[in-house]
Amino acid sequence: MTPSPFHQHNSDLLDALLSSAVSAEDIAAVQAQLGRYPRGMVAVGARCVCGQPLVTVTRPLLDGGIPFPTTFYLSAPVATKAISRLEASGIMTDLTDQVRTDLETKAAYGRAHLAYLDFRRQLALRLGDSEDHIEGVSAGGMPERVKCLHALVAQSLAMGPGVNPIGDKALDMVKDEFDPAVCRCPQGRDDARSHEGESWL
Repeated sequence: MTPSPFHQHNSDLLDALLSSAVSAEDIAAVQAQLGRYPRGMVAVGARCVCGQPLVTVTRPLLDGGIPFPTTFYLSAPVATKAISRLEASGIMTDLTDQVRTDLETKAAYGRAHLAYLDFRRQLALRLGDSEDHIEGVSAGGMPERVKCLHALVAQSLAMGPGVNPIGDKALDMVKDEFDPAVCRCPQGRDDARSHEGESWL
């Protein structure tokens, strides 16, 4: 596999994310968000300004050897609802056309695909997981089309701005409804002021 230009960024990000075990509080929060236990969750990839999880990091193989290719999973209901409404507007056709016809966007989207693969490969190596079953497959339709904005936004939130141009654009389009720097979490608003100004990561 061609090394991603984000290889060192991913290595540093993984160091930070895996530096401590995922907490029982985070698992409980994500379980409440999803309505199910977050199997294979190894870290919180991004948080709201209040500290509530926005994105989970899931290992490539769940217990029992079940493959899970979506490494970054958007979990916060306020975010998923905003992105679902954006998808329902029909914008993904326009975004796919942009990826296919705008050379700069196409190149950046291709790099986002490689960055995703590189992150998952490094994660798999650290956890001792195989990813042979999903080799070359990232998420969200990358690198050819826009299939799932939730996955692309999750990557933008977890890896930071400037990595996925479509995820970044989607976040900008829903900023009046969802913004990681503005708490709209029902359970998190009381704590938001103490975290004001923190980054996505």
